[in-house]
Amino acid sequence: MDASYVFRVRFTLSPRRARIDPDAFETVVRIPAPPPGEEGWLLFRDALWRGEASDAEHARRLCGDRLPAGVEVLSATFAEFETDETYLEALRAAIDEDPAAFRADSAREALHKYFGSSIRVGSGEEASAGGSKGE
Repeated sequence: MDASYVFRVRFTLSPRRARIDPDAFETVVRIPAPPPGEEGWLLFRDALWRGEASDAEHARRLCGDRLPAGVEVLSATFAEFETDETYLEALRAAIDEDPAAFRADSAREALHKYFGSSIRVGSGEEASAGGSKGE
């Protein structure tokens, strides 16, 4: 069971006694998704809406907190949720236990509300390399 939140991140470095050129860089940050029911698994509900970060500052901090000291995140944009079928099934089952907590009637509706069409389903390496989009 494997899933990650994928963000496109623009960042700068804080070098000591040096100038850098270019002074900003872009990368992709993958934040592992905790298994449904475990602490932190509701990140999608708390931070996304219709496939976009609902609070740009929160997304910037979320990514920045996971990067080394001296790296300043200038912007972070949610790109997609990479998942395998096993994780997606567990996520649907957890949501279906209490869809009202997601302001939805079903897991399908909840996933669409928060992720939009940005769920990429694959199996591990396949999801990272460009598996099929779903949900």
